[in-house]
Amino acid sequence: MTARRTRTSSSSPTTAPPRRRRSLRVLQFLGGLVLCATGVWLSLQAGLGVSPWDVLHAGVATWTGLSFGTVVAGVGVVVVVLSALLGVRPGLGTFVNILLIGAVLDLLLAASWLDGLPEAALALRILALLAAVALLGTGAALYIGAGFGAGPRDSLMVACHLRGWPIGVSRVVIEVSVVAAGWLLGGPVGAGTVVMALALGPATQVAFRVLRQEPAAHSQARAAAAEAAADAGR
Repeated sequence: MTARRTRTSSSSPTTAPPRRRRSLRVLQFLGGLVLCATGVWLSLQAGLGVSPWDVLHAGVATWTGLSFGTVVAGVGVVVVVLSALLGVRPGLGTFVNILLIGAVLDLLLAASWLDGLPEAALALRILALLAAVALLGTGAALYIGAGFGAGPRDSLMVACHLRGWPIGVSRVVIEVSVVAAGWLLGGPVGAGTVVMALALGPATQVAFRVLRQEPAAHSQARAAAAEAAADAGR
């Protein structure tokens, strides 16, 4: 009886920590997505220019005659497929990302908070845009680091990172390329668009480093390489 009780009591601490860790990862994932949605909302309220990807969406919509929402969804599918071909497969978080960010963004836009920001002093609008960049970088690091899968467009950044590019460089190259393509197609480019295209990459890389996060695909690849090296040593 004593031995049996000892085994029962000693087994519970070993199963509790993984559950707690998973719960913390879920909270980290959801919190990161909420921060991303808040960042998008702030960038819209600042009124200094649309986001880099929305330049492309608007340009494609102008050329094809499709609705803006249809283009957003279509571009998302193309990017997910391209990222999968580059080694980053969509996870559950990829689809939760699409649904949750959209839902939170709709709630924020429906509220009257900061409705007067577009008419506010330029300095205040610039501060709001910089806060949006910080929120987007921090949110991306948190939700990607949780390991449930990156959103469609962030998956492309992770795919570049897996090929040896720093997170910051990957994002800047992608965002600038997207702005250039969208502008050539007739998409609107504002001062805020340029700021986001150039600043989101460094902000995201700093957030990954400060928060000690790492894309799950990168950590898995590193673990697999370490295991292969260990097998070769045997």
